[in-house]
Amino acid sequence: MTRPTTIGLTGNIATGKSTVLAWLAGRGAAVIDADQLAHQAIAVGGPAYAAVIEAFGPSIVADDGSIDRKRLGTIVFADPTQLARLEGLIHPAVFELAQSILATVTAPVVVIEAIKLLESGRLLRLCDEVWVVTADEATQLRRLMQERGMSEAEARSRMAAQSPQAEKIKRATRVIDNSGGLDELHRQLEALWDKLRISTD
Repeated sequence: MTRPTTIGLTGNIATGKSTVLAWLAGRGAAVIDADQLAHQAIAVGGPAYAAVIEAFGPSIVADDGSIDRKRLGTIVFADPTQLARLEGLIHPAVFELAQSILATVTAPVVVIEAIKLLESGRLLRLCDEVWVVTADEATQLRRLMQERGMSEAEARSRMAAQSPQAEKIKRATRVIDNSGGLDELHRQLEALWDKLRISTD
């Protein structure tokens, strides 16, 4: 079986990665969502479940035994050291889960979507190209407040917790600017998909 072309898709919060991912899936790309894998990793019985509770204490455990991600988020998004600690526990588990999925994929193109693709290092080793989705700060802020119901302070805190978009752009194979509307986004994606098909034919 020919090895699929693997795209690492990343970008900061509220840049529209999910929209890009859905478009690529609609073109037949197989999708590996690292955020979903992270949820699996800390689910009851998941590979990082016990370690995360040990690291952050019983206060993050809900009545049903699951990890309360909102409580955990309150801890880690307020403290970069704690966030790095959590990522150190979750990223290895996500990498192992992604590898297992990748081994079973039959599609010619695979997209690994991960907000921390460039920071984690491990997932990056699986990728042939890195596609970075960007949006201007005002657009990110508006999306977080309107679509996710965050206060301005909470939205700015989430944005500030991430590495600068400029750093991601420097390491990108291809950059997708999603500051505008869907039509403009789709035009960019059509062009990139055409180039990708030419290179994989």
